[in-house]
Amino acid sequence: MSPSVTVRVPAKVNVQLAVGGVRPDGFHDLANVFLAVGLYDEVTVTPAEELRITCSGPDSGQVPLDASNLAARAALALAARHGREAAVHIHIDKDIPVAGGMAGGSADGAGALLACDALWGTGASREELLDICAELGSDVPFSLVGGAALGRGRGEILTPLPVGGTFHWVFAVADGGLSTPAVYAECDRLREVSGGGSGVADVPAPEPSPALLDALRTGDAPALAAAVTNDLQAAAVSLRPSLAATLAAGTGAGALAALVSGSGPTTAFLVRDEEEGEKVADALRSSGTCRSVRVTSGAAPGATVLPTA
Repeated sequence: MSPSVTVRVPAKVNVQLAVGGVRPDGFHDLANVFLAVGLYDEVTVTPAEELRITCSGPDSGQVPLDASNLAARAALALAARHGREAAVHIHIDKDIPVAGGMAGGSADGAGALLACDALWGTGASREELLDICAELGSDVPFSLVGGAALGRGRGEILTPLPVGGTFHWVFAVADGGLSTPAVYAECDRLREVSGGGSGVADVPAPEPSPALLDALRTGDAPALAAAVTNDLQAAAVSLRPSLAATLAAGTGAGALAALVSGSGPTTAFLVRDEEEGEKVADALRSSGTCRSVRVTSGAAPGATVLPTA
């Protein structure tokens, strides 16, 4: 066995998050257009006497270091399928914002899964890895695949999408996190209210925007900006009203589009180019409406095994 394997895995932004009604299993049907962006966690696995997790980097103190961590669950799931013990030390070098709607935990799960597969030589097929990812969580399969993809079902059924250029983004990281189940519940509540108490059973089936898919394919940032949507945004802002000021600050600084990333509370700003991104980032930093600001671009590759030193 190799002494250790390191996998780099990206964050994501949802350029469209269309949310359908509640399913019998409690999830919502989605049309979820993912775009991987160049903020990465690195997950290193090393043989050990028993499974343990460590974490370093920004906000690493907020990362659970027990069996609830998706990286630990990924190692356990792969080991169980191949009849072995998950005896590894998993170290997460974290750079993706924690609990920020950018799939940092899902990224760690995908990263640990790919790393353990390489370390143990299990030879799992891509289909098996994606199947385990789907068992771990709705966003984990995309963290493995990267690039851009349409997620159906609860987001785990992926269709890769072509991307014709580089899209530049600024992310404003908020203080604290938002519970994804709480945001979905608030979305349902707001729909109930807007429907006059008639329930949410008649929510239309979610569909991807043809204009948005075309903008991704052609690399047209202004066209993408005109098409981005997030059905969870109103719920996230309802639970965290301060996000409205962050969105306004980025828009006022010249961002082409502003939206809550996934279930939040990180907010995402699409900009024309890297230079405009720095201007928007400076304005957000000085606005006092967020904790930190990150500038990056996409589409980025999915989980990738790094060469050994």
